[in-house]
Amino acid sequence: MDFENIQCPWGDHLKTCAITVCDLDGVILYQNHRSYEVNGDMRGRSMMPCHSARSREIINRLITNGEVNAYTISKGKLRKLIYQAPWYEKGEVCGLVEFSLEIPEEMPHYVRG
Repeated sequence: MDFENIQCPWGDHLKTCAITVCDLDGVILYQNHRSYEVNGDMRGRSMMPCHSARSREIINRLITNGEVNAYTISKGKLRKLIYQAPWYEKGEVCGLVEFSLEIPEEMPHYVRG
């Protein structure tokens, strides 16, 4: 896939959500502006050297099995929700998308349904 042609105008303007998309080999295809601010320009480069062996195993499992990985982290004064999920083309896993959303320290939880 030609990473220079991926466009996501609405994603580029999210100020508290980093969006990063990679292919099956972990090569970054797209970063919104927030991802670029946090991670630097990784487009066209593999994200694998930036991760520990444990993280690389998780990434490979998500891609291989089409699984989702979601968790929260604290980084300095920020709390973030990390949501990693496969993206598909014609029913086949083509890579991963990661959403890194800044969340408040206290956040309400509602049960609906």
